[in-house]
Amino acid sequence: MIILSNRKAFYEYQIIDTYNAGIKLFGYEAKALREGRGRLEGSYVVKLRDGLYLTNFQIQRYSKISQKIEDTEITRSRQLLLTKREISKIISEISQKGKSCIPLHLHLDHGLFKIEIAVVKGKKEYERKQTAKEKQEKRDLEKAKKVVGTWG
Repeated sequence: MIILSNRKAFYEYQIIDTYNAGIKLFGYEAKALREGRGRLEGSYVVKLRDGLYLTNFQIQRYSKISQKIEDTEITRSRQLLLTKREISKIISEISQKGKSCIPLHLHLDHGLFKIEIAVVKGKKEYERKQTAKEKQEKRDLEKAKKVVGTWG
């Protein structure tokens, strides 16, 4: 079940490779995410100290929490849980010029929060226009199929 999605990612980036990772959260953060109080846009993956961390991932305040949460806690870096092989592969890919790593989806998998991250390369303006044009053509084709299907 997908909880959050980074919709701009598919428009602005060309996806090269995807990975499924666990994420370390506090209890109140998990409850807030179950309420849908998160935002993936603008977040990215960086290498810090001992692994990969998701930076600028905003989780807003849980509705039933009594303690005050500081603004630094909302956007703190959260550790991603991956195998050593996956970590080394991602680090080698994002060290190349023009490539970065961003989150695509946050979903629940057997009660655990998993985040789908992707190694991406930015699209040029003409590539974005081409993608939008193809998407519109696909919509028009589906609409035409529906109209033909109702009369046939």
